[in-house]
Amino acid sequence: MTTPSLQRRLGLGDAVFIGLGSMVGAGVFAVWAPAADAAGTGLLVGLAIAAVVAFGNATSSAQLAAAHPTSGGTYAYGRAELGPWWGFIAGWGFVVGKTASCAAMALTFAAYAAPAGWERPVAIGAVVALTAVNWFGVTRTAGAARVIVVITLGALAAAVTAAFSAGDAPEWFTADELWAGGGYGILQSAGLLFFAFAGYARIATMGEEVRDPRRVIPRAIVIAFVLALAVYAVVAVAVLGTLGPAGVAASGQPVADAAAHSGWAWIGVVVRVGAAAGSLGALLALIAGVSRTAFAMSRERDLPGFLDRVHPRWHVPHRAELTAGALVVVLVALVDLRGAIGFSSFGVLLYYFVANVAAFRQRGAARRYPAVLQIVGGIGCLVLAVTLPWPSVVAGIAVAAVGVAYRAIRLSRAA
Repeated sequence: MTTPSLQRRLGLGDAVFIGLGSMVGAGVFAVWAPAADAAGTGLLVGLAIAAVVAFGNATSSAQLAAAHPTSGGTYAYGRAELGPWWGFIAGWGFVVGKTASCAAMALTFAAYAAPAGWERPVAIGAVVALTAVNWFGVTRTAGAARVIVVITLGALAAAVTAAFSAGDAPEWFTADELWAGGGYGILQSAGLLFFAFAGYARIATMGEEVRDPRRVIPRAIVIAFVLALAVYAVVAVAVLGTLGPAGVAASGQPVADAAAHSGWAWIGVVVRVGAAAGSLGALLALIAGVSRTAFAMSRERDLPGFLDRVHPRWHVPHRAELTAGALVVVLVALVDLRGAIGFSSFGVLLYYFVANVAAFRQRGAARRYPAVLQIVGGIGCLVLAVTLPWPSVVAGIAVAAVGVAYRAIRLSRAA
């Protein structure tokens, strides 16, 4: 039987925009308040720490993607470099956690775009629409990502310009203020910021649909990461410079509130449009990433085999996409997940920890980056996991245990 495979249709620009759509999403509009509450001005140190850990993870993903140009991301890399169980744990955490994240992102979009009382129907409509975009081919996904990213970056540029036009000299930017939140607070802010912009795995999960993947995927991951980090750094300085750390911590919409100090009457609408677009961009990339990882797991029978089909015309894993979309719709309709998906954060850290271990094992021509980057990335993942609230850690361990039990039962029945 021929192994189902996808077609290579994406270029460097397409991959970069899909990555940016994942990283410059709703998080860039909302993450600053909890980060400032944890660390004050020290969130800038937290951003630097998050960037170092994320760079280690990104280069590990890039190195692995060059050696294993297939769908599934770290699920496929873990299987190839470390063994089936490692790959399964990474893939299971990603699929389950990110399916919940899809539902939360859909609800976030609706919070910006829907009239009061219509949040769930609008969120469901967004999931259905973006699942349909993905259904009609990966080039449609890339095209939609380009439009959404341009809208989001345009809104952020307008908001930052407005904030800088109203801000005074940053008197809060002193050595004492940077460390006022203490080491633990800074690490908490680093964890929040890491989860907000660590979306470069979306590029790797689509490795089977990128042209010349050994060259394009590593470049796309690094380019998208650097661009996203620059955006986060500029926005961080803008909101802190305008509102101050206490003002940022107390704000429900820090980017909008910082821009509003300019007095520009129209800027609030622009920020809302940008936040809604950013949520859609992240949701689009998440659905694509979850479906590709589920497709890869199904090919190895780590998930039910019916998910491994490729559409004969559109050349996408249509059953995996429809299943992912349907699950997200059910979650949106029945559960409020915005404050209850801590296990997703734990799953992301587990996913990247496996990526770092797998990349560390690579030798010879496969090695593109110094091993110290994988060590930094792996240790960073563990440190950030420790700083998560304990309910998130417990939920993450429980989800991983359910996956281990599922695979163990399946293997015992197949024996």
